[in-house]
Amino acid sequence: MDAKTLGAHLQKHIRPDTNPVGIRIVQSESELPERYKRPGQDLGERITICQAVGFARRYGWTIAMNGEDLSCPIAQIAFGYQPQIDYYKEGNLVCGMYTKDFETAQLTEEDVPKLSQEESGYYVAYPLDKAPFDPSVVVVYGNSAQVMRLVAAMQYQRGGSIGSTFSSRADCADIAIRTLRTGKPQVILPCYGDRVFAQTQDHEMAFSFPFADAQELVEGLEGTHKGGVRYPIPQFLTYTAKFPATYEKLNHMFED
Repeated sequence: MDAKTLGAHLQKHIRPDTNPVGIRIVQSESELPERYKRPGQDLGERITICQAVGFARRYGWTIAMNGEDLSCPIAQIAFGYQPQIDYYKEGNLVCGMYTKDFETAQLTEEDVPKLSQEESGYYVAYPLDKAPFDPSVVVVYGNSAQVMRLVAAMQYQRGGSIGSTFSSRADCADIAIRTLRTGKPQVILPCYGDRVFAQTQDHEMAFSFPFADAQELVEGLEGTHKGGVRYPIPQFLTYTAKFPATYEKLNHMFED
């Protein structure tokens, strides 16, 4: 299954308000697609990783960027563009904002998944319906019901439950790096920066998964659809409505 076919199935079964996004990290400029936008050169701005996903899902743009285009210092380290200097490792970006002291701040920074500088490269984000190549990771933003639908689909052949971790920050690293590291799908709670800089709304969540799981996910979407798990969620409508007393009195008059 290619990325565009996956995108068509996601549109059919999930109906997201914004484009499902493919993410791939390529090592050299020669691997970049033919058409893309570099934030620094083409937009005249340095942006965050979550903004790149935002451009792909809201504008339908393909964004290719590296550390030269990146404004977020957390992502500079997480995606291997800059080393983990002492100021970062001490927890200065976390203490007082997210945690009460430096000890807990250091635990928070240590938990952020990271690429090494050798693994780093160009971060490429694009809408699946315009995929220039197959992604490594796919992320779909939606409401909680749409994310639930994706979870159900991924459990169709596996059973059990899907594990996810939540920290309220650096969701860009969770979406791409943690999914690559674990090789497992996960529910994403959009972080504070995703909401501030990428305009992610309060009603939105996300679901990320390895592209290698695409065929399994689509079979799960189709199987659960046949089983009655669908989006939009069907509402129970087979009942007799109850009305105010004056309405009921008129109904009784009709019966006389």
